[in-house]
Amino acid sequence: MKPETLEKLKEIKRSFRLLMNGETSKYMRENGVNYHLNWGVASTDLRKMAGEYAGDDELAIELWKENIRECKILATMIMPEEKMTPQLADLWMEQTDTQEIAEQLALNVLHKVDFAPLLAFEWIAGDNALMQICGFHIIARRIANGEVPDGRGINEIIDQALTAMAGKNVAVSHAAFNCLTRLAQVGEDYEKIVQAALKASGLYA
Repeated sequence: MKPETLEKLKEIKRSFRLLMNGETSKYMRENGVNYHLNWGVASTDLRKMAGEYAGDDELAIELWKENIRECKILATMIMPEEKMTPQLADLWMEQTDTQEIAEQLALNVLHKVDFAPLLAFEWIAGDNALMQICGFHIIARRIANGEVPDGRGINEIIDQALTAMAGKNVAVSHAAFNCLTRLAQVGEDYEKIVQAALKASGLYA
């Protein structure tokens, strides 16, 4: 690690103490969200910090290595998409063990990369809940940004979303439903397709 990167890392970790929110951290623990270290820093504060370090991929990688909630979130915020490789994306996803980080990873960096669709479709078709959540968020964000999949892609999204919604994992089901909602918002034709699929599945009256 470069000396300047080490100094940045130290400064960032010191700043978390000033921004810590004990009540938020306690609430997360009580609701089963466990991190090695969690300062309870608000995402708005992390977003402000990210502006100072945006685009620093070496710092992002070092932040990610820290088993600290705020470090991992900040890493996703400052990592430039052009430096995020498929191998690194897989590694970060494998090292993700909370729903919050899976969502932040999707919404802050992975939805922007060129290989996002391939990644997302692979993950929503798997059986890893956090990967599925991340995948559905990636797809929903890209649709929101104007990238609508082709017919085959739409069918795949609907099939995987319906399967997820029929499953027992509430978080995955919620992410899948939000993805379908985003697809339905593209236009009237898409809304009809989604509603018809939901009715046929028995998930929509």
